[in-house]
Amino acid sequence: MLKTLVLDTQTKKLTMVSDPDRISELCGEPHKIVWVDVNDPTGDDFAELAKEFNFHPLAIEDCRLAHQRPKIEEYSNCYFIVLYEAELNADSELELRELNLFLGKNFLVTAHSRPIHAVAEAEKLWLSWADGNEQPTALLAYLLIDRIVDEYMILLDTLSDRIDELEDRIFGDFQPASLQEVFRIKKQLLYLRRSITPLRDVFNKLLRRELPIFTRETLIYWQDVYDSLNRVAEMIDTLRDMLASTVDAYMSVSGHRMNVTMRWLTAVSTILMSVTLLAGVYGMNFNYMPELGWRYGYVAVLLAMLGLALALYFYFRKIKWL
Repeated sequence: MLKTLVLDTQTKKLTMVSDPDRISELCGEPHKIVWVDVNDPTGDDFAELAKEFNFHPLAIEDCRLAHQRPKIEEYSNCYFIVLYEAELNADSELELRELNLFLGKNFLVTAHSRPIHAVAEAEKLWLSWADGNEQPTALLAYLLIDRIVDEYMILLDTLSDRIDELEDRIFGDFQPASLQEVFRIKKQLLYLRRSITPLRDVFNKLLRRELPIFTRETLIYWQDVYDSLNRVAEMIDTLRDMLASTVDAYMSVSGHRMNVTMRWLTAVSTILMSVTLLAGVYGMNFNYMPELGWRYGYVAVLLAMLGLALALYFYFRKIKWL
């Protein structure tokens, strides 16, 4: 489904165009900026885009094929950018939604198979940000991408809070099932890193090249996005280090608890073995044993067993094995 918005930079009016055949005509007017948003595009939609904007077949093919690596490619009339919007759903599962952008001098085309929250936000801010001294097309792309990068920070803050909770639970009632949560977060950070790290190269190219569709003033906005991406990448690495420390702490606590349990079992086994030794000696069935004729032999052996058990018990308490 194609949604076409046209901004007149002279009158500062934003209108919606229902006829897609007028797109090429509108792009030919220098004072008009065209934004075409394509949600869940079909084959006919791709054919319409190729017809109206004269996009390269390779760029259209990249749009058709999902799971592209974040990148920027230069064509004769536009730049093609691929990036991902990230969000945690209600089940705390990571969702990555691909967004394809065709950025030209006076047009922007966004194509995505699933709804992108940043699109609605950019539509609200576009008119208020556009003025005569800036290039509204580049600013519209900035609003879209900046919103997506801001969501990265919100998502990472959420993951950081979950890691802090796991760290607090390590020294409390940390169940082995919680270790699965640690590895799930680690996997999510890995996916984020694969989706975010290449974006730094994308914006590095935008900043280092003299692109005809960007003015020098517009590059300041891309520098802001590039700095934000660096912070996001650093935060991802920090959270991965925190997860590694969490796993190490869990293994240390588990080993300590295992050692305490083994020492307790060793102490109890030693006490029982010493008592069993006396019981075994006087349980032998020899006819000639001097102690068998003692009147108080039974009581004496019981007291000896009790005394030996108590002596070992207090000894193990002293060395903190019990």
